[in-house]
Amino acid sequence: MFGIGFQELLVIALIILLFFGGKKIPEMMKGLGKGVKSFKDGMKDIEQTGSTDSKEPTDQEKK
Repeated sequence: MFGIGFQELLVIALIILLFFGGKKIPEMMKGLGKGVKSFKDGMKDIEQTGSTDSKEPTDQEKK
């Protein structure tokens, strides 16, 4: 993984912990998880609706 070993990752993690603090990191990870879930749900919606290259205007274009 880019030549980064365990010790380097540990040092980076400690620096992040010192920079953001122990209480802020879980909040950031929660927000990141919600963002990833939202992205995946959006990708599922796109796959279910099919191609977006249709000739019919979308709901946003109709407004």
